[in-house]
Amino acid sequence: MARRSWQVTTIKLGILSAALIAGLALPARAEDTKLTLTGSATITTDYMFRSISNTKNDPAVQPEFDVTYGMFFFTLWGSNTSFGKNIELDYYGGITPKWKDITFTIAGNAYTYPGFDSIDYFELHTAAAWAGGPWSLAVHNYWSPDNFQTFGNSDAIEGDVGYTFTGKLFGFFTPSISGAVGFQSYDKIASDYTYWNAGLTLGFMKNWSADIRYYDTTYNQDECFANTGNSRTACDARAVGTIKATF
Repeated sequence: MARRSWQVTTIKLGILSAALIAGLALPARAEDTKLTLTGSATITTDYMFRSISNTKNDPAVQPEFDVTYGMFFFTLWGSNTSFGKNIELDYYGGITPKWKDITFTIAGNAYTYPGFDSIDYFELHTAAAWAGGPWSLAVHNYWSPDNFQTFGNSDAIEGDVGYTFTGKLFGFFTPSISGAVGFQSYDKIASDYTYWNAGLTLGFMKNWSADIRYYDTTYNQDECFANTGNSRTACDARAVGTIKATF
């Protein structure tokens, strides 16, 4: 990825993220409004996707818009990447029916790379998530009929766990810890692999959070290059820092 191209893309996404953060100053919608618009702006030291860097270990700026109506939702998400023309736009939508403390998800995610659509692909996401007191547990499945139009049929299953502490750290931060373990399989070219992450998130000022997280995979550098096509180190263990603002 050319450094100049990455910088231009990051600046564009940074401007959009600044606009999103400005939305924090707007009055909140009434709680009984059925149609809800929310969003976020994220700055991270590395764009990690199933514990593999999508920016060749470079930082990323990631704006997001969310629309919900009852159990229906739609999300538009963007980031700079090391693929195609160095930009990714994802369109994610589906339903989240609930039963007692369990929320189910059935959704589709279209990963697109404007100006380089030969790697666009679709993924079906199904999940069940439970929340009770400070604890949360979830299991996810991600299936694609033609991952990156390169790897054929792919499937990932992932389990997540989280715990939110009561009270505030230093009277300011709301701390929580979380982690995930997953297994990604492919029909061809790329090897199957296991991935995981664990980290600490500090919420503050209602709409902000800071996260420090450790990522790793079972890939060696040759397997990593076969998966990414442009990096031998994108799958190495690393710590990633992230700041996020929501509105």
